[in-house]
Amino acid sequence: MKKSIFILSSLFLTIIMQAQIIPQPKPGIAPTIKIGKPVTFQLENGLKVMVVENHKLPRVSFNLTIDNAPYAEGTKKGVSDMTSALIGSGTTKISKDAFNEEIDFLGANVNFRANGASGSALSKYAGRILELIADGALNPVFTQEEFDKQKAKMIEGLKSEEKDVSAVAGRVGDALPFGKGHPAGEYVSEATLNNVTLEDVKSNYNTYFVPGNAYLIIVGDVKLKDTKKVVEKLFGSWAKATAPNLSYTDPKNVQFSQINFIDMPNAVQSEVAAVNLVNLKMTDPDYFAAIVANQILGGDFNSYINMNLREAHGWTYGARSGISGDKYISKFEATTQVRNAVTDSTVVEIFKEMKRIRTEKVSEEMLASVKAGYIGRFVMQIEKPQTIAGYALRTQTQGLPADFYENYIKNINAVTADDIMKVANKYFLADNTRMIIVGKAADVLPGLEKLNIPIVYFDKYGNPAEKPAMKKPVPSGVTSSTVFTAYINAIGGEKAVAAVKTIAVKSSGAAQGATINFERKASTANKLSESLSVMGQSMKKVFDGKTGYQSQGAQKMPFEADEVASMKYDANPFPELALMKKEGVVVTGIESINGNEVYALKNGDKMLYYDVKTGLKVQESEEVEVGPGKKMTMVTPFSDYRDVKGVKVPFKTNINIGIEIELTVSEVKINEGVTDADFK
Repeated sequence: MKKSIFILSSLFLTIIMQAQIIPQPKPGIAPTIKIGKPVTFQLENGLKVMVVENHKLPRVSFNLTIDNAPYAEGTKKGVSDMTSALIGSGTTKISKDAFNEEIDFLGANVNFRANGASGSALSKYAGRILELIADGALNPVFTQEEFDKQKAKMIEGLKSEEKDVSAVAGRVGDALPFGKGHPAGEYVSEATLNNVTLEDVKSNYNTYFVPGNAYLIIVGDVKLKDTKKVVEKLFGSWAKATAPNLSYTDPKNVQFSQINFIDMPNAVQSEVAAVNLVNLKMTDPDYFAAIVANQILGGDFNSYINMNLREAHGWTYGARSGISGDKYISKFEATTQVRNAVTDSTVVEIFKEMKRIRTEKVSEEMLASVKAGYIGRFVMQIEKPQTIAGYALRTQTQGLPADFYENYIKNINAVTADDIMKVANKYFLADNTRMIIVGKAADVLPGLEKLNIPIVYFDKYGNPAEKPAMKKPVPSGVTSSTVFTAYINAIGGEKAVAAVKTIAVKSSGAAQGATINFERKASTANKLSESLSVMGQSMKKVFDGKTGYQSQGAQKMPFEADEVASMKYDANPFPELALMKKEGVVVTGIESINGNEVYALKNGDKMLYYDVKTGLKVQESEEVEVGPGKKMTMVTPFSDYRDVKGVKVPFKTNINIGIEIELTVSEVKINEGVTDADFK
């Protein structure tokens, strides 16, 4: 197995993961906490205002939150999303462009949503920014032109998520436990969005954007007396009203633990989530024990689940769990992403850790460490004015005692090992858990079926489904040679492909705000050069046909023997020309990728996939070692084939490393732009 693989994801993944490992504070003497209180007042229309003066910096922030009860939108799910998209697109007093230009000129930041608005700026512009926020929130203009534009944009976004395994996992992760008729379980689809009209948006705004449950929080370099006058002037005309307070029957947990499986044939890793519903409020006596128990199980880096799946087994880059107090029914959830090959083992280990915290007392050392971490983070936050305002808002909306946060540390410290076991049995329902798995059935179902856990099948929208079909057998006469020949013919024919001696490709993409640039040069002399730059850092891989290295900055790492063997495959512009004559490449069956049937071929550590109808290569995947004892499946899809000098070349490719990164080719050069100097 290779000690490392340089492909697009390696550097990006390293940067992201380094940010996740945060040392926990060591236990110490708990400090005495005194939390400042905002000054509050209320307008006649019901708007509640909280002001936190802080004159350390000449900055001010505003946050308008409307705390309405959740409501289901049914066949028009998406109307609140459209309201969020449209509000702020101009007012009765100022056009959208003029509004945005003034915000930019003032160096401010203003945002609107269906349940509020926010903004920040230098304090000298505070009055004007609040005026713009009030104008945008209370005097919006909803036009058909903007509606059509935002709707088309939203539909395009929904279409782009159809093949996104993480997006599907997020959707079914709510739809299955809550039910699609519940506000927490319904989701926006193209069908429901197409039912939404401009009149629906206006009605949604008029019904729910009202001051009855609204809170305006102002934090920063302001004076209360002046601020109160401005707020009364700008928001006093907001018509008094309260949104409907609809109620829903709470959904129930499953009667027995089960696997809810969703087949995604394009998945290169499985999204795994252990889910059960909870009714935990911040005012409940066992609230503090529950959040500490969650930290022990899966909230901290050193938690049971993460140390098991990541550190002990090396199956994932992270496993987490979450639970929170809420006015309404919510859920406990433990999630991770793992390679297909270890999906069944991951299920076993998650259940094992859930049983452990329910039946074994946590060690005093672990309990003390988790408490110290909680207290340390709490103390670090309470000095921030935004925190004081947030606590005040939560005290109001969650109905907390006035001294809830003053007693926070005391209540955390009071949690015992017995308390942990008690709440674990109450909230981590190992016997009533949905183990929701979104993955590739052909790879993971055989292992899951051996666990003797009931499996219920659903489609990617949470609808009941039949058990997905496994791999189809290979038709008579189909061999690796016939598949490769069909591919060569599909991209231009053997004569045209053989004439390609060198190829140079430039591409780029973006993920999590980072721009990624990638350049690849290869020759039929088995020479390869790849360079990657992201977030100000760069990496390079060079192979001269016999040996090579990969580098990051000034550091160079020579290839080992197994890497050299792999390079000879990667370096060829079209390796299928050589594979046509290679023995040992096996057609394993017919699978489905993105709804199309493909031939799956195994070539050593690589899997190659070719469309049955078109002959084009649609994907490569390889299981690689990315750290001591840590493996993951790297996948490279290919699409958007275009003709370049008589040969078809894919202009789009994706890489999935927990998030999907799309690369778009900007330049392809054939038999030019490559010299021997590129491989030194």
